[in-house]
Amino acid sequence: QVQLVESGGGLVQGGGSLRLSCAASGSIFSINAMGWYRRAPGKQREFVARIASSGSTNYADSVKGRFTISRDNAKNTVYLQMNSLKPEDTAVYYCNADIKRLLPLPFYNYWGQGTQVTVSS
Repeated sequence: QVQLVESGGGLVQGGGSLRLSCAASGSIFSINAMGWYRRAPGKQREFVARIASSGSTNYADSVKGRFTISRDNAKNTVYLQMNSLKPEDTAVYYCNADIKRLLPLPFYNYWGQGTQVTVSS
């Protein structure tokens, strides 16, 4: 079994910073891309940022220059550093990863349970 567990969410004032973490655990052979998505109240889940196993990154336009995604492959962990937070960043943030559990198996996509980020004005 594989689990993705997020942490680091909370309440912060506009202009502040938060750092989210997501650790993958369980029977893991290899992890390909890892990323973050978010769902704001009343809206659909949207892409935030993604990082490949090579370290290449891409971001949603709405967070470019403010958020930074990184990963520690030795710890099977992905991070999201969020700076200059705005009230419109308020959402549940979900971790996502493509994980191969065993060598013969393909990569499967996994989701974390989500962590709440609330930015006050």
